[in-house]
Amino acid sequence: MFESFLQATILVSVAAATIRIATPLLLAALGELVAERSGVYNMGLEGMMLMGAFIGYLSAHQSGSLWVGVAAAGLTGAAMAAVFAFMVITLKVEQIVTGLAVNLLGAGLSTYWLRAAFSDSGQTPVIPFFENVPIPVLSQLPVVGPILFDQKLLTYFAFLMVPAVWFLLFRTRYGLIIRCAGDNPKALDVKGVSVAAVQYAAVVFGGLMAGLGGAFLSVGSAARFVPDMTNGRGWLAIIIVIAGLWRPYAVLAATLVFSFLDALQLQIQGIGIAIPYQLLLMMPYVVAIIALMVRRSRANAPAMLGMPYSRE
Repeated sequence: MFESFLQATILVSVAAATIRIATPLLLAALGELVAERSGVYNMGLEGMMLMGAFIGYLSAHQSGSLWVGVAAAGLTGAAMAAVFAFMVITLKVEQIVTGLAVNLLGAGLSTYWLRAAFSDSGQTPVIPFFENVPIPVLSQLPVVGPILFDQKLLTYFAFLMVPAVWFLLFRTRYGLIIRCAGDNPKALDVKGVSVAAVQYAAVVFGGLMAGLGGAFLSVGSAARFVPDMTNGRGWLAIIIVIAGLWRPYAVLAATLVFSFLDALQLQIQGIGIAIPYQLLLMMPYVVAIIALMVRRSRANAPAMLGMPYSRE
């Protein structure tokens, strides 16, 4: 009886952790999905998440308000995405190279400003972080209650954005315009719609979501900022979009798979199973590589993804 109870408790704990860990990945992946549907590879996602995490932490620390930190993080991601969009849409610089530059910029700036703001960058001040907000009645349901309905507000927002993005892309005229920009931008141009404006809006939205994902890591759960705390989540979000076939609900499913593996390795370490922790840490990324191998075809990708549009 006790063993059954213990196993059930562990399963609920892993499932709840999966939902929590999925939050920053899902936010970034949904933003990247919209950007890629418009035809732009936002390869600077990692840098945008990292700067969002840092600015969110710094703003929350200076203002004393976690929501100020979240707003600042989102604006930071949007601002970096606007710079990225100017480079790749207006100047038509190669998208992958520009994204790598943005990632390097985010890593360098966040570390530099961290050292400038705090004398001991290795031991930054701890700030309050968002507490779980149980949903009345629903959080009391057996099993699913603590898993789905006892999470942080940003987690609820991330999961609600899945149907919102689906509705935007597949049930609205503007969503059709975004998808057309990624598949047949010339058709938009002929109709007098600015392809550049559509892509700018999609990329900036993606940066905003990446910044919010970064904010979750610092002010949402960790209560402090450490260099490179995104730990490859921006890259993983890009892989999730590919594994999810550029569709919101499939992106959600892929996010949950990677998050479950991460939550599982944390649980295995916590209960002391004798497996080298390096192997456990590798699990989500090994699966990510396998997913890339399986989804190597571009059959479901927007036709003009990564290709700058120019009027003939």
